[in-house]
Amino acid sequence: MAWTRKQKRLGVIAGLGVILVLAAGLILTALRDQIVFFYSPSEIAEGEIAPGTPIRLGGLVLEGSWQQNGQDNVFVVHDGATEMTAHFTGILPDLFREGQGVVAEGSVQGDGSFLATNVLAKHDETYMPREVADSLRDQGVWQGEEG
Repeated sequence: MAWTRKQKRLGVIAGLGVILVLAAGLILTALRDQIVFFYSPSEIAEGEIAPGTPIRLGGLVLEGSWQQNGQDNVFVVHDGATEMTAHFTGILPDLFREGQGVVAEGSVQGDGSFLATNVLAKHDETYMPREVADSLRDQGVWQGEEG
């Protein structure tokens, strides 16, 4: 049976559609591993994040919680409702301070602590990352202006 010109055209369009769907699926699958989501300590405490999943933890560094032993740093990040202990090995940013906003990239460990691979501190007196500010504002902890 010979295909008509219209059937050939529809076959080519359908084939291109399948290829496009497969390419989009592969791209989204590859990007899924690269996306890092932001969470507050309260959201992490709800238990929806599996240990080892790369995330960003944001909040305020609890006053008096920072302990430093060489390049090993331990500090507590809080959002007013929940506290989470974070561990970081390396040199912290010069602007890292207790009582100020911080975003730490890393993962939650099996014991409930946070192992940071990168720590970001605010860069001036008025800056606060939008996600951190929104989360802290929702908790009633931070009343500053938009970052």
